[in-house]
Amino acid sequence: MPRINLLPWRNEERKERKLAFFVAIGGATAAAAVVAFVGWVMLNSMIESQNQRNERLRAEIRLLDKQIEEINNLESSKQKFIARMEIIEKLQRSRPEIVHLFDEIVKQLPEGVYLTSVKQTDKKLRFDGVAQSSTRVSAFMRNIDGSEWMRNPDLEIVQSSGGGSGFTLYAEQVSTVTEDAKGGAKPGNNKLAQAGGGK
Repeated sequence: MPRINLLPWRNEERKERKLAFFVAIGGATAAAAVVAFVGWVMLNSMIESQNQRNERLRAEIRLLDKQIEEINNLESSKQKFIARMEIIEKLQRSRPEIVHLFDEIVKQLPEGVYLTSVKQTDKKLRFDGVAQSSTRVSAFMRNIDGSEWMRNPDLEIVQSSGGGSGFTLYAEQVSTVTEDAKGGAKPGNNKLAQAGGGK
């Protein structure tokens, strides 16, 4: 019976399988490397794109912050301007008051009372003067109570002497600016005449 030696054929087949195995491993490794490289490139591209979007957002936020600050500054300037306008308008409306006030002081001053000094601090008035008697000072206080330009008389000092009674009297000026701004009526001459009738 003839004997066939299959060992060389098996060795060749083993070599071919080993070569095919290494080729497959090499191919898989190369494919994995290509996939990994493509994934890395795509991931870097996505990260770069996201970073660019984030930077654009930060730039927009900085721009919005600057605009908000400008708006706040404009609002503050607007409020200051409105406050100045209100002060100017109030001063414009109150200019005639000092004239009316001095006219009212003259009208409400009873006979026998002489003022030596009139001082005003804000709305507070101080009258220093001499009266023929304390009764005249009381009449002056009543006249102030009946006036629309003055109120709340407060007698602080009365000093009697041979020439009469020296006195210091305080009162408050009545401002009509707020009433005028709201459409209220200004003090009328009729009531002033009635107040002056108590001289």
